[in-house]
Amino acid sequence: MADNRLDIIKRYVTAHPQCSSTEIFEGIGLVVAYATVRRDLAKLVTDGILIITGKGKRSRYTLSPSYNLFQPVDLDIYFSQEIDQRQVNETYNFDLINPILASTPLFNKAEIEFLNGIHWWHTENLSKLSPAQYRKEMERLGVDLSWKSSQIEGNTYSLLETERLLLEKETAAGKSKDEAVMLLNHKDALDFILDNPDYLSELTVAKIETIHSILVKELAVDRNIRTRRVGITGTNYRPLDNEFQIREALEQMCHVVNEKANIFEKALLVLLLVSYIQPFNDGNKRTARIVSNALLIANNYCPLSFRTVDSIDYKKAMLLFYEQNNLSAFKQIFMEQFAFAVKTYF
Repeated sequence: MADNRLDIIKRYVTAHPQCSSTEIFEGIGLVVAYATVRRDLAKLVTDGILIITGKGKRSRYTLSPSYNLFQPVDLDIYFSQEIDQRQVNETYNFDLINPILASTPLFNKAEIEFLNGIHWWHTENLSKLSPAQYRKEMERLGVDLSWKSSQIEGNTYSLLETERLLLEKETAAGKSKDEAVMLLNHKDALDFILDNPDYLSELTVAKIETIHSILVKELAVDRNIRTRRVGITGTNYRPLDNEFQIREALEQMCHVVNEKANIFEKALLVLLLVSYIQPFNDGNKRTARIVSNALLIANNYCPLSFRTVDSIDYKKAMLLFYEQNNLSAFKQIFMEQFAFAVKTYF
């Protein structure tokens, strides 16, 4: 019963931020003593689920931003609500990058041990490969990444058609030129990273713009930081629309990523935040995936191909981050895809 009561309190505080203990006691509608609710609140604060501001009668409770990052969400239930029925963060959260993500470990101890264990196998595998063999395996991973990254964006090339295009320059019948160009641009971006493996040892806005320019060349997509508003299909979240604020957000992201010691946190942050900031008119998620992988490669970690991720699951996990600043679903995808990549390539 106590656990159920804690859940009821969490839901109430989520819906009524900056509420007092008295408001919570009266609002949860349970037949329980006020002293019991106070003990429950103290436990939730100790566990890092709630934060308290003020003292005495002025004390107010709010859901901890860091807890909100990781609380489990049933995506089927969440997306069973139509877009206009969901209560979402419709505007850019200026506190998200700093202080929230800057000060919060994104993986717990067990998750880090899992990822490091997988990386150990990758290191062992690499030690047995010649430079030519490494490049060949990276080419194989690159085909899968180019295919899946493009498929997530609506490209209709199959994996086999993508392989023929990238390795034999054979375009698929009935497909548009832009679809082929998108895939070829992925290969060029990956080749650029492989030819310059230390390129993203330090992340900068200029380097992100360079990767984006490679990915959108010969496509009807503007380069450089956007100067107009963009909308995102499937959500009421609206990213920043001021060029200077967009650049400032990117610079803030780069600083936080460069300050993080853990490479998995760096890679995950780039995947999430380039997409969240939406600095370009198009090609944001493609840029995020390539830049994230470039960081992994620069630090001798296995890049991700995302080959087995379902495109809808990927989009839902990203929408959850846009709307609730919750990264639980996307972090799971990241960990699963890292494990898949190490076991499948090299």
